[in-house]
Amino acid sequence: MTAVLPRLSAAEWTARAAAHDARVQRWTAPHRERRRRGESHPVLDFLFTYYSETPGRLRRWHPGPGVALAPSADGPAPHAAWRWYATGDDGTVRLDVAALLADRGPTVRFVRDLLAATAARPAHTGCFGLHEWAMVYRADERRHAVPLRLGRAGTDAVVESATVRCSHHDAFRFFTPEAVGLNRLRPTRDTQVATEQPGCLHATMDLYKWAYKLSPAVPGELVADCFALAVEVRELDMRASPYDLADRGYAPVRIETPEGRAEYAAAQRAFAGRAAPLRQRLVDVCDELLGS
Repeated sequence: MTAVLPRLSAAEWTARAAAHDARVQRWTAPHRERRRRGESHPVLDFLFTYYSETPGRLRRWHPGPGVALAPSADGPAPHAAWRWYATGDDGTVRLDVAALLADRGPTVRFVRDLLAATAARPAHTGCFGLHEWAMVYRADERRHAVPLRLGRAGTDAVVESATVRCSHHDAFRFFTPEAVGLNRLRPTRDTQVATEQPGCLHATMDLYKWAYKLSPAVPGELVADCFALAVEVRELDMRASPYDLADRGYAPVRIETPEGRAEYAAAQRAFAGRAAPLRQRLVDVCDELLGS
């Protein structure tokens, strides 16, 4: 017997969809305008280039599992035409969990295992954002056309005098060849579930990635919450980087100094605390899908 799901009226889901769109347009609209003008942003473009969700898909609101959308006077909700949704005889639209799991079951299980394992570990806050420095160590070319705050020699000296301890594979894989051997850890894709830890800025930003990777199963509000936190974390990530972004309005976190390292670690702890409930909400979504 098919379970009867709680229903959102047309007025309710229309209002939630509009609120979600208005919220994310704060970030998607400027990005689209920069792209139209052929401009780049060394901080914020990352959220639309490294992360593969398009602005258009980010603007789509989803109700998540366990909720049905009642038809409006114009017919079923637009979700009826989207992948992994099913429409009942009465025009009510719901997430087709069985179809989603048939196609994406391994992804759901991987994300659930990764996030639960990460949440179970203590947060390490002693990396001081050196991954960005290791990405330009002894390099002739840089990913961003932005000057180095300490120059090339000064940047290399910071890396050489520090303890590099990056636990995130998707940051470590961008280290320059000369910097790879300086890292105390060797994170890989195969060891990600066993090594990822909640103090890592990239692990926190990646909550947004896992939210959209699970789409359309994740409620739009949770996707937007993860994206909003990722924006703030990305700003810290680049403020603590070797790049000089003062003309963009980003004051540096000078991790080459004791004061800067203390500031960075405190921000890491705060972000880890804010990420924890979002991580758990994503785990709960996975559990609901897998238990359906």
